[in-house]
Order: sequence, then structure tokens, then C-alpha cells
Amino acid sequence: MRTEDHPAIDGQWSASDLAHRFTEALVAKDHAAMRSLFGSEVDFRGLSPSRVWEAATPDALVSDVIFGSWFESSDVIRQIESVQHGFVASRTRIGYRLRVQNPSGTFTVEQQAYCDLTDGKITWLRVLCSGFLPDTRERR
Repeated sequence: MRTEDHPAIDGQWSASDLAHRFTEALVAKDHAAMRSLFGSEVDFRGLSPSRVWEAATPDALVSDVIFGSWFESSDVIRQIESVQHGFVASRTRIGYRLRVQNPSGTFTVEQQAYCDLTDGKITWLRVLCSGFLPDTRERR
């Protein structure tokens, strides 16, 4: 399902729609679909095990961070293990756990995100990433 297939309700996405649109774009490595979720500017901060990330524009966030560093071209997302969504007061919370494979092996990656929307687009985003953790199912 393409991102454009999910209409906004009164200019706002439900937490479920946003969580699934985000993870679908991520799995497909669909730059345009991911970019379409953000407003013209975004206040982004992210924390991974190795560093702190920042971006001020959707292009920098999508191209440089999400698909340029976090999920590289050799990373194949094999499975969405879970998607969670909800609200913390007016802030939208989305979380997802992925099974990712690359030349180094198979990994579990989980990210928790909190975002604010303006006119149905993400304009403020904070993400905490577990990092790529070896998938223990391969050891059994």
C-alpha cells in the first residue's frame, strides 16, 4: 500500500495510520513516501547507541540519517515484528521492531519515536534506537 493511499482525517493522521505509514515507507526504503510524512521543516533529534543525530529538514533526515546512516543500502528489512502507536497527551508515539539482515548477519532493531504534527505532517520528532542487536533466533 502506498503512502498516498491513506487519506488524512480532518488534516490529521490517526496514530495507527501514522505508525503504519512510517514503517511501510521504512521497510520499502521509499524516500518519497517517507519524505511525504514531514512538513517543510522538522525539528529532529535522535539517539542511537553510537551517537546523537540532528536534522532540520526532511531531506536531511530522510536521505542522510534514516536511509543514509541508520538503514543502509545493504540492510534488508525482512520483517516488521511489531508496530505500536498511541498518544502522550497531544504528542503521538510510534514504536516498531524490525528484523534486519545485512552481510554481517540478522539483527533485531527497535525504535521508539515521539512526534508532533502540524497540518497533518510531522514537524517535531524524537527517536530512540536500540541499535542493531544480533538476532538470537539464529543461535538456537
